[in-house]
Amino acid sequence: MSKPDLQQLEQKLGSLIQAYQHLEKENRELKADRSSWLSEREKLVQQNQLARDKVQDMIERLKKMESDIE
Repeated sequence: MSKPDLQQLEQKLGSLIQAYQHLEKENRELKADRSSWLSEREKLVQQNQLARDKVQDMIERLKKMESDIE
């Protein structure tokens, strides 16, 4: 292999290493974001369920009050 070929190969290898490092960093960030979104989703699901339960309780109380009036 000639010296220019070797230098070109070294440059390409350097570029590949940089691309790999960039993608590896991006992947870590995306995984952290995913974890954060999943935690937030779980919190919202719980809040939604709590709201549903409260609404259901109110409906039951209103039905009971309505039947007590009749």
